[in-house]
Amino acid sequence: MEIKVRKDMQHDAASFAGSPSLGSNRSDSGLLPDRRIYPRKKKTDWIWYGLLVVAVVLFVELVIENPRWQWDVVAHYLFNKRVIAGLENTILLTVLASALGLCFGVVVAACRMSDNGILRTAAYVYVWVIRATPTLVMLLFLFFLSALVPRLYLPLPFVHANLFDIQTNTVISRFSAAVLGLALYLGGYSAEIFRGGISAVEKGQREACKAIGMSDLQMMWHVIMPQAVRIILPPLANELITMFKNTSLVTVIGYVELLTSVQLIYSTNFETIPLLTVACIWYLFLTSIAMLAQTLLERHFGKGVRP
Repeated sequence: MEIKVRKDMQHDAASFAGSPSLGSNRSDSGLLPDRRIYPRKKKTDWIWYGLLVVAVVLFVELVIENPRWQWDVVAHYLFNKRVIAGLENTILLTVLASALGLCFGVVVAACRMSDNGILRTAAYVYVWVIRATPTLVMLLFLFFLSALVPRLYLPLPFVHANLFDIQTNTVISRFSAAVLGLALYLGGYSAEIFRGGISAVEKGQREACKAIGMSDLQMMWHVIMPQAVRIILPPLANELITMFKNTSLVTVIGYVELLTSVQLIYSTNFETIPLLTVACIWYLFLTSIAMLAQTLLERHFGKGVRP
């Protein structure tokens, strides 16, 4: 009797293991594929395909076949000398402001995480002011700084002399005000990105590094930063990409970059839409390159992490 019960149990187990839901990837007939490998299309998929067709039709109708875009004028001014000169200024401004802003961000993030209360308070106030002040207002304040501080000087105590004494207008030009204003903006936001990425690494790893005798520099370089960079990279890359577009704000202080160059041209020939399209094309080009670089960096630092 016991032998018969065991055989029945083995037969039931074999039947259960050979069922279509848990067994091989073929159905009972041996011809139809398993639905887990070839999932059935959802009934609502036709709605999305329909919306895609509508979007394509609208794009063709409103953009490609619309004569008011004047694509011939766009092609004529796309590589215009004045437009290219403005594009070069935009790239230069972005690179310098981003480099200086990242330096500000590293210093402020270090102060925010410092054990010194004065440094933490000063860094917090800086971030608070940057977040509360529009970038456009900051650019205007810096450009008109000479109205508030006509001279920049550093007095030497007990000597009645100055280490340096120069006119503010000598230092604050359109270009320097643009670079400094954009760098201050990026410094405030990147500082919080750096702080958040470093804080996301478990505290136990810091204690383990201290236990094996690693210095603070070795711990940050070999343990903390390789992990934090994967967290920091996406939001930081977003801020750097945004910097390309924020350079258009410096037109308010008269610095000639890409948008200003386009505005100067269409103020004389009144081809407003085609020239704004030229600016959009170049901004799209710069942003695409930056996004490609971001993707490559994420793949590089994500090695060994993703399955």
